[in-house]
This record gives sequence, structure tokens and C-alpha cells, in this order.
Amino acid sequence: MEKQEMKAKLGKILNRIGALKFGTFTLTSGELSPYYMDLRVVPSFPDAFNRICDLYVEMIETEIGTNNFDRIAGIPTAGISFGAIAAYQLKKPFVYVRTAERKHGRGRKVEGILSPGDRVLLIDDLVTKGGSIVKAAESVRAEGGVVMDAVVLMNREENGTRNLADVGINLHYMLTMRELAQELYNMAAITKEQLTTVIRRTQNK
Repeated sequence: MEKQEMKAKLGKILNRIGALKFGTFTLTSGELSPYYMDLRVVPSFPDAFNRICDLYVEMIETEIGTNNFDRIAGIPTAGISFGAIAAYQLKKPFVYVRTAERKHGRGRKVEGILSPGDRVLLIDDLVTKGGSIVKAAESVRAEGGVVMDAVVLMNREENGTRNLADVGINLHYMLTMRELAQELYNMAAITKEQLTTVIRRTQNK
């Protein structure tokens, strides 16, 4: 599937499940945003979940190549569901990164089998500034894993690509916030004012 076709398909899916909300929202970074992408709802829509996981797999195969990583790591919380399905479909071992170190058992931040030198592909739902992905990479690297790439569905275009590049991670994404907004506007799913809101925020970052 061509990348543009993938973008249009994803835009239609996200519109159908109402993933984009407008209002006033506090992001993980603590900043306020006039819109919010809720990709955690995707698994509640089996058909949409299946189609989006297929898009993850296709993007990974096309842009990274399955021979260029050994394991897939899901980033909590949304990245765990997408990562687990992608790993299953690609027949790759799956691990996930905890938000906090366990105080019992092995006391690890990475759950699953991870050996020194393993090349780990990180998967999350979206990227804003990249903080969650950076923390996950630090956890994987602390246990000897090698992190060079991360895959997300949505790039909110708030310096995440540059921040990840600064720590040696190539970001791969299917859709930018502006591209999604334009797709939704073309479908008459959002207003001109809402499109302008998205464009102004991404241009200011």
C-alpha cells in the first residue's frame, strides 16, 4: 500500500472511532493543548484495531525491515497493545517497558526476555515531545538492549522527531497531526476553525 493511501485509510478509521477531540487538555508533558488524540480507545473497536495493527506491520516491514531488529518493545500504555499484536504478526519476541521499576521479583523495568546486544524496536501510539520514548529507550539500554528506531502512528509535530534524534533514535510515523487534520477537514469531519487550530499549534513548535 502506498504511504498516501495508508494515511487516508488511517484518517478515515480515526474519524470513525472519534479519536480526535477538541477542547482543553493537559498532555503528559504538562502542557495544555486545544486538542487531544485518544488512541487508547482503538482496541475497543476490533475492526479498527485490526486494521491499524496491519498498518503498523506494513510500515515496519517497509521502512525498517524485519531483519534490522530482534525484539519489539511496547511503551505503556497504548504502545503495549499495538506492539504485542505487531510482534505476534511479525513473529518477533515481545517485551514491554514498565513506567516504574518493580519493587519485588526481579526488580526490572523491562518485562520479558532481553539479552545484551538485542536490537529493540520501540512501539508507541503517538509522539509529542518524545519523553516517553526516551525514557523507554533508557530502560532498554540500561539492560544492554540496542535502540535505534521507534514507530508510532501519529506525530503531533511538537519537536519529538528532533528530540529523539538527539539521543540516537530514528522516528518512523504514519501520519502527522497536520496531515490528519487536513484529511478530516476534507471529509467535513472538522471545521475550518479546528483545522486552523491544529495548523497554528504545529507551526509554533
